[in-house]
Amino acid sequence: MTTQDTTAPVIELRHVEKSFGDIHVLKDINLAVKTGEVVVVIGPSGSGKSTLCRTINRLESIDSGEILISGKPLPEEGAELAAVRAELGMVFQSFNLFAHMSILRNVTIGPTEVLGMSRADAEREAMELLERVGVADQAEKVPAQLSGGQQQRVAIARSLAMHPKAMLFDEPTSALDPEMINEVLDVMVRLAGQGMTMIVVTHEMSFARRVADRVVFMADGQILEEGAPEEFFENPKTERAREFLDSIRGH
Repeated sequence: MTTQDTTAPVIELRHVEKSFGDIHVLKDINLAVKTGEVVVVIGPSGSGKSTLCRTINRLESIDSGEILISGKPLPEEGAELAAVRAELGMVFQSFNLFAHMSILRNVTIGPTEVLGMSRADAEREAMELLERVGVADQAEKVPAQLSGGQQQRVAIARSLAMHPKAMLFDEPTSALDPEMINEVLDVMVRLAGQGMTMIVVTHEMSFARRVADRVVFMADGQILEEGAPEEFFENPKTERAREFLDSIRGH
């Protein structure tokens, strides 16, 4: 079947297993994310959240199981994998911007080199995106001249410039000073409101409560429970989730 299955989840993991040596980091992970859904993954450090995020565009390989993007198996390597990666925006803890390039060029390089857009079209769209994330006035600067919060917003604009089907956020605010965290979260809240499909690994519980359609709780490499935010935060079903929520509330 070559036609695109519009009913298929944008992202689906089936029985995914992953070990680093003797450490079993992902254990029988099953997760499906529909178009326009915001799934927030939370849990204690070392629970496998970031690894889960990184397997979705094969930054980490998996040992067994299956990952499907829009109903099609994730390619192993090569040009097909690059094409799928281009459809999945990824924003990391570190901003990964090209240090020697202007902010504008950081955002246009993907569209011109990978999508084949003209420089003029890419620059026009990049300026719109930089405006959207609130840093259009920084377009001619290089990353080192921006604050961490500004750099992370540029990283989001850079991902959006590739017209992704979904965005993966791996702890996007964990490297930021407290006053910069809300700058980035506000952009993510707006994205969610505009219908972007998102998987967000985060420690920001207020964001999870406010924006998630579904909260996924991981511990020890497993998904222990998932549900609507109010249900999870008010009535966690597992002892492990209750302990985790108590530990955060204790801060």
